[in-house]
Amino acid sequence: MPVDSLFDQLEPLLARVAKPIQYVGGELGATVKDWDAAQVRWALMYPDAYEVGLPNQGVQILYELLNEQDGVLAERTYAVWPDLERLMREHGIGQFTVDAHRPVAAFDLLGVSFATELGYTNLLTALDLAGLPLLAADRGDDHPVVIAGGHSAFNPEPVADFLDAAVLGDGEEIVLAITEVVREWKAEGCPGGRDELLLRLAAGGGVYVPKFYDVSYRPDGAIAAVVPNRPGVPATVRKHTVMDLDQWPYPRKPLVPLAETVHERYSVEIFRGCTRGCRFCQAGMITRPVRERSIETIGAMVAEGVKNSGFTEVGLLSLSSADHSEIGEIAKGLADQYEGTNTSLSLPSTRVDAFNVTLADELSRNGRRSGLTFAPEGGTERMRRVINKMVSEDDLIRTVSTAYSSGWRQVKLYFMCGLPTETDDDVLAIADLAKRVIEAGRKASGRGDIRCTVSIGGFVPKPHTPFQWAGQAGHEVVDARLRKLREKVKSDRTYGKSIGLRYHEGKPSMVEGLLSRGDRRVGRVIRAVWEDGGRFDGWGEYFSYDRWVAGTERALADEPVDLAWYTTRERDRDEVLPWDHLDSGLDRDWLWDDWQDALDEVELDDCRWTPCFDCGVCPSMGTEIQTGPTGRKLLPLTVA
Repeated sequence: MPVDSLFDQLEPLLARVAKPIQYVGGELGATVKDWDAAQVRWALMYPDAYEVGLPNQGVQILYELLNEQDGVLAERTYAVWPDLERLMREHGIGQFTVDAHRPVAAFDLLGVSFATELGYTNLLTALDLAGLPLLAADRGDDHPVVIAGGHSAFNPEPVADFLDAAVLGDGEEIVLAITEVVREWKAEGCPGGRDELLLRLAAGGGVYVPKFYDVSYRPDGAIAAVVPNRPGVPATVRKHTVMDLDQWPYPRKPLVPLAETVHERYSVEIFRGCTRGCRFCQAGMITRPVRERSIETIGAMVAEGVKNSGFTEVGLLSLSSADHSEIGEIAKGLADQYEGTNTSLSLPSTRVDAFNVTLADELSRNGRRSGLTFAPEGGTERMRRVINKMVSEDDLIRTVSTAYSSGWRQVKLYFMCGLPTETDDDVLAIADLAKRVIEAGRKASGRGDIRCTVSIGGFVPKPHTPFQWAGQAGHEVVDARLRKLREKVKSDRTYGKSIGLRYHEGKPSMVEGLLSRGDRRVGRVIRAVWEDGGRFDGWGEYFSYDRWVAGTERALADEPVDLAWYTTRERDRDEVLPWDHLDSGLDRDWLWDDWQDALDEVELDDCRWTPCFDCGVCPSMGTEIQTGPTGRKLLPLTVA
């Protein structure tokens, strides 16, 4: 039956909120389909503000892919700011989609993409505004099935009580499979109700349904076991890997925002996965193996994406874009095609040891030089051996000299603080490295207006990485080291003014650590914090560490665990981790051995160019590394 738009109720309120245009919809690239003609209806949510959520590549891909299917409808919803939340509650308006302003509660599925754990409280806000029970166990047959995806879904246990299901890995194939299961179940008259649908989704091993697994605990608070509680449910759930990216050239019609967003460019993912083996990097570990898009597909995607969007910047995305085996040909080919236009190229993620003068020249061909960011991560050679970031100080100096001599005036260097085995000296060395960068830049460019911005984030151990067993550095330790670093940078009059220092304090990282490696008991903490007003925890102006500490103490008062237990405690090899029943393909023994190599400061090469190191992904997942070079060239494009 028809579902009415909420816009007539919403519109009078928009003059009373900040940035009302973010709730209006109607962007170039948006799709509104006939509700009654669809058998399966998805609401896709990025649980953060529109300005952060709209550019999200994962949501855009699934949105376009689903709307291409006959009988399938997909719309988008984002977290609403507290000012609108308050008015929606006053006027009885539910969580809505921005495409047709339909109530989220009317959809068959609510797919939520978690790029970070700090969006968990926003999920509860959306569920509550939609009129849905917070707990999955309380939902009935008429409620949407709430499914989580994204990198944080590789440990969905902290939000397991709020989710009906979770999906690990690439979404393109599994979202279509889920759609067909729902379509068939509805066509049959919804036999067995919600439980039957969830059983059908879980039976194939491709969808994790938390309610079908029981968790037991030992007296000391550690997990004793996670086991299925009904027949036909697999003991472990495996991630999904799309092997031929050329078959999935999305997004073709990128969404063009009406309001300002964090990224305004056409982004094409030139490859997926990374085997560099940085031990802190969850994204690199869980997306293995490397799968490159062909140069022809990249060129065709850029031509179509720029034509359909009008964007004047093309971002060549991946975890380490300069590692594409044909990045030189890609950059040159695109620079040739767009020379003389207002379209520029950028590599938002660039490794120090993969950047060269030829690439620099191609990226700056149109005279526009967007910022270059390099990530040494650790301040000393020793620290970089620990984290397996195989970049020497000389590599960095050569690279930034290339950039400065090619016309760049500023580079950004990204580091982490609080890494395993880190000392004060490792952090203070960041200041010395930044000074060398400024010195090299002045020499290479012959100019004095050289800038280097140092950005530092707090390290958070992540599931499915060799550091998943590590104890997290306390926020007091991190903050003290950052204060010492700031003082050292400021004390140098020769270089200090040329070095910009930006860093995140340690307290948000402690909360992220709790949510990253938490188990189902942490769900009580999330709910307590949300009930106490927790919203938008990734935003400094809304984040409250005291609220999280109080919520943790209140929710876990009867448990033998606390905030320190989840964060600063080092795990033993044999401890059952909350995500051990969720298979990223990585062999657990290999991860442990790599953790021991980190403590011994032993580096491991990239398996793209060396023999296999038996991480386990390819044989267990039936996948393989897909790289060139192919020797092909970029096809001629027609540039409007």
